Amino acid sequence: MTYEEALAYMDRLTLLGWQPGLERFTEFCRRLGDPQDRFKSVHVAGTNGKGSTTAMTASILQAAGYKVGMYVSPYVRDIRERVQVDGCMIPRENFVRLLESMIPCAEELATTDLSHPTEFEFKTALAFLYFAKQKVDFAVLEVGLGGRLDATNIVTPMVSAITSIALDHTDRLGTTIAEIAYEKAGIVKANGHLVTAVTDPDAFAVIRRTCEERISALWQVYPTDDTGARFMIKEIAPGDDPSTGHPLPAERMPTLTVDGYERLRVGMRGEFQYVNAATAVGVIEALIAKGVDVTEEAVRSGLRDAYMPGRLEVVHADPTVVLDGAHNQAAASMLISTIEAEFEYDRLILVMGMVQGHSIGDVVGILVPHADILIATAASTPRALPAQSIADAARGCVAEIEIVEPVAAAVHRALEVAGPRDLILVSGSFYVVAEVPSL
Repeated sequence: MTYEEALAYMDRLTLLGWQPGLERFTEFCRRLGDPQDRFKSVHVAGTNGKGSTTAMTASILQAAGYKVGMYVSPYVRDIRERVQVDGCMIPRENFVRLLESMIPCAEELATTDLSHPTEFEFKTALAFLYFAKQKVDFAVLEVGLGGRLDATNIVTPMVSAITSIALDHTDRLGTTIAEIAYEKAGIVKANGHLVTAVTDPDAFAVIRRTCEERISALWQVYPTDDTGARFMIKEIAPGDDPSTGHPLPAERMPTLTVDGYERLRVGMRGEFQYVNAATAVGVIEALIAKGVDVTEEAVRSGLRDAYMPGRLEVVHADPTVVLDGAHNQAAASMLISTIEAEFEYDRLILVMGMVQGHSIGDVVGILVPHADILIATAASTPRALPAQSIADAARGCVAEIEIVEPVAAAVHRALEVAGPRDLILVSGSFYVVAEVPSL
């Protein structure tokens, strides 16, 4: 099997769709030798910020001298971004070799009532196998969707984290904050340890109840003043009141302080990354409490050096081109406040596409009124919403609207109409960001 054939095989698995539940995946991994039991892990869920928190946590552990696997979703430019060891993507030959070794087990499983593993299950099992064979000290694993029924949830992590909870994927996770919190809190393990930055009362009540039922330690990370740059980590014991903290501001702060760590530098751009960095520090503090050796210098360098593509990523100058995969109301609000606070520009040209399962009205309603020109587009995925739907939702919110497909053509069109002092923002979905050409 060539690498291209391996990609084609994986792509065909998308026809199986999303099939939540752990029974099939548990059996699949059992037949593969339970690779998930051969390394220590950290498990990260959340509506927004889970990818960044995963990357920061992995970066700190790597800076501390550990061999660290990282599993993230979605990828932006290369499917192998999802499976990394010490910041390096899985080599193509390893990807192919592992995939070939998994196919017989998958085909045998397909003859049972459990059916064939899905695309996401295949990718997750491949990551587990790679991390086990690489003998990583830790694997930091980002939940794909939800938590309770996500394939990654068969691990028994040293520490779990829930970064945030907001309305997203309401067709699959529920239509209220409490329902979504129930799905995210499904990652809490018996006698485990959960770190969360959730402050919403309804969501926190669900998380807290789950931790109490499962006798899991619960640490809350919360802002302590109105600068948005100072956080505390508080252990929530039965009977204690959670902290609501203070809302994060739009203005950017130069450094971050987290419970004794003064003037931390966060390499990932945007004030919204501060809460993600604080959550990562909370995870590291929980690991330290369990005997893991991590120095203050490792925390500092890990936060400074952490990187994830497609998160407020600047890929071109004159005009400035920024990529961000914001795809729900909360993420869109944080994105536009950061764009206006951190960048100077004459006009904002928005290239936007979305996929099914996200609230088009909410995201368009937040981003589009700040734009001077909207170029609606669609990614080349069956889940893509028609570009016309984006344009229709934006009527009356922006002076100029164009429909240009595919994404690469939309970006080139934006570059044609942009002046050197304009800013082009590509957003709405990581699927759209993934198709931005090299500039």
